Amino acid sequence: MATSQFIILTLLSLVLVSSAAIGKEKKNVGVIYDGRSLIINGDRELLFSGSIHYTRSTPDMWLDLLRKAKRGGLNVIQTYVFWNVHEPVQGQFNFEGQYDLVKFIKLIAENNMYATLRVGPFIQAEWNHGGLPYWLREVPGITFRSDNEPFKLHMKNYVTMIIEMMKKEKLFASQGGPIILAQIENEYNTIQLAYREKGDSYVQWAGKLAVGLNSGVPWLMCKQKDAPDPVINTCNGRHCGDTFIGPNKPNKPSLWTENWTAQFRVFGDPPSQRAAEDIAFSTARFFSKNGTLTNYYMYHGGTNFGRTAAHFVTTRYYDEAPLDEFGLPREPKWGHLRDLHKALYLCKKALLWGTPRVETLGEHLEARIYEGQGFCAAFLANNITDMAQTVNFRGMNYYLPAKSISILPDCKTIVYNTQTIVSQHNSRNFVKSAVANQKISWDWKVFRENIPNFEELPHKSRAPLELFSLTKDTTDYAWYSTTINLNGRDLPWRDNVSPVLMIASLGHSLVAFVNGEYVGYEHGSHIEKSFVFRKPIKLQAGRNHIAILGTVVGYPDSGAYMEKRFAGPRSVEILGLNTGTLDLTNNHWAHQVGLHGEAVRVYTPEGLNKVNWTKLQDKRPGLTWYKTYFDAPEGNHPVALQMNKMGKGMIWINGQSIGRYWMSYLSALDQPTQSEYHIPRSYLKPKDNLMVILEEEEGAKPEEIAFVVVDRDTICGYVTDIHPPPVDSWNAKKNKLIPTVDKPRTTAILTCPDDKVVHKVEYASYGESTGICGGYFHGSCTAPASKQVVEKFCLGKNSCQIPFDKELFSKNIDPCPNVKKSLTIQVKCGFKK
Repeated sequence: MATSQFIILTLLSLVLVSSAAIGKEKKNVGVIYDGRSLIINGDRELLFSGSIHYTRSTPDMWLDLLRKAKRGGLNVIQTYVFWNVHEPVQGQFNFEGQYDLVKFIKLIAENNMYATLRVGPFIQAEWNHGGLPYWLREVPGITFRSDNEPFKLHMKNYVTMIIEMMKKEKLFASQGGPIILAQIENEYNTIQLAYREKGDSYVQWAGKLAVGLNSGVPWLMCKQKDAPDPVINTCNGRHCGDTFIGPNKPNKPSLWTENWTAQFRVFGDPPSQRAAEDIAFSTARFFSKNGTLTNYYMYHGGTNFGRTAAHFVTTRYYDEAPLDEFGLPREPKWGHLRDLHKALYLCKKALLWGTPRVETLGEHLEARIYEGQGFCAAFLANNITDMAQTVNFRGMNYYLPAKSISILPDCKTIVYNTQTIVSQHNSRNFVKSAVANQKISWDWKVFRENIPNFEELPHKSRAPLELFSLTKDTTDYAWYSTTINLNGRDLPWRDNVSPVLMIASLGHSLVAFVNGEYVGYEHGSHIEKSFVFRKPIKLQAGRNHIAILGTVVGYPDSGAYMEKRFAGPRSVEILGLNTGTLDLTNNHWAHQVGLHGEAVRVYTPEGLNKVNWTKLQDKRPGLTWYKTYFDAPEGNHPVALQMNKMGKGMIWINGQSIGRYWMSYLSALDQPTQSEYHIPRSYLKPKDNLMVILEEEEGAKPEEIAFVVVDRDTICGYVTDIHPPPVDSWNAKKNKLIPTVDKPRTTAILTCPDDKVVHKVEYASYGESTGICGGYFHGSCTAPASKQVVEKFCLGKNSCQIPFDKELFSKNIDPCPNVKKSLTIQVKCGFKK
């Protein structure tokens, strides 16, 4: 062993010994690490983390989200820090309301959890501009995320400010705070080659900057193979137990910073899923291969309020996470992972102190074992994706479902299998609000934006200006206008021929008007932002006004040279004139940033009276504002707005922007990507709430919009004879696995949310069933007493346990002996009457 290595290990041993001697009176010695794990204030720990972003929920939601995360078995919360909301204008800072980073971190500490701070400052995160403020684009000579002096200057100033803010509030673990890890940069390896040697030197500079800030905690670089010492390189992805090549030095632990729980969605996408079984398998595999921290990205996705979503990203973010957009547990994902964390925690001593080894049990079958003096834990893995297997391990036979891992904390007893879900399922319900929908069906008023002409707009140029640099991220909208003079000989003489307006745009969408009349609408996509608009138009002899409303649907959030991305119309032509194609690109254009309604803030009580509102008419032109009032929905469930029969635009409630909606952009399934839009309860008052909607397209029907309240009061259980007992049936004491119940057995456990009770057993079958929670159907047979048995166990109770017991349901008279049995239950929860 080299002398330097010996000194490092000796110092580490002294730290651990001194920490152990302190006993209950531990000092905040901070966070160190070795090749096995992080060591927090002298203790090794298994770390189960989840990403919850303070900006994507409201402060009144934070405590509930954190408590649910903790009940889900998490002990770490990970968040990005969002530069562009904290410093939207250079030198002007905002850390208030839902941007109160310090309050959020302190709330994590109050719930006895750790925190990981991903400072960036580039974060991607499907967040507008990847978190970088727009004003950075206008710094002379800047190149983002490169060994570029202007960028490094501003990055250093910002990162230093955030770290000093955390130090001042004593939020790092070395100060007694919850922050145990910090991250600099984000997935830089994916673009590093684009910057050649300046990319390599930038990585080294960023690592040196981070370490030099003396935060007292280790720094991370995710997906960064060449992370400079002592920065830890980490894995992002779905299967880091197999894809991660490992830390770039043997003295660094194996950490998983993004375990993707689903997939973010963009407008035009179909639904995206990731099965709870797949997440559990990959997580168990990672821990079985020396991993000691996983972070679920996202654990709660939340909402991209206002204009915070990146290009084409939906307002709803990672709704398929363990906690859905509304903060409600998505079962079985939430519960199955909770049970996994409990099972892994039963293996804690073996995983952190045992000696690992691997035994082959057959082709694609293996046991990963961690063993020490008096303790042992094993992970039995069936890596065959389509076939269950029975394996013999230490003289006992174990049934392993296809693509599954069974966890044996004592190397004998299966307490958890990744494929067999013991936790409950649930179904989300959107229930129309009787109170909130009373007014909006008839009490709509409208205000139509003026369609401007060339003379009315202030900014003149020869050609259309680039849209990003024109709007400067202050609005989604900018007007472009020009005029042309035609005589009768220019226009087509045949009735079946019309001129065509053709606009080649770099993105993202546009609405066109000719002589004040709506012509049409076109847009690009997340994959291909550019598009060509082609619509027939009516022109007249004399002067003609052409107006184009260029629209941004979020700034880019990833890739190299982000500061050189562009949007907006790049060429404009009229086809089909008798005199040939007319190129208007250099015809002289006038511009206006934003809409009149935005300028006077018609979506606020103060701005309403600055325009003239009229009654809703049958004709619904494009680019129209709609307003109405409504009372807050009954109860305290989350609230959403179903944007039925609407096109594309934005929503405001009492002056607060809910975000972009886009119902007309259909997926390949001919359905909108997102139909419900979250309205936080904190945005509402009991009565007379103001709702204002900007609709870009023609033919909107706001009277079809509906308020709904959201619950997950439909809960279900599904177990078979291959399901292990609930993981709560076991505890670890003095290196032994001890039952917590008299006789551990397979059991369906149902628990209603929010202290509700079971009102009704909607379905029960001991036999054969098909379908999913919210829609079960009987198969070939079921025990006749199934429903009565479940009612006896569950009705009127908040929680109930139903054993998988043949005698209980059929009195040992099997109605279908040759059918493999399942116990399937669906109940409806509600508050006590």
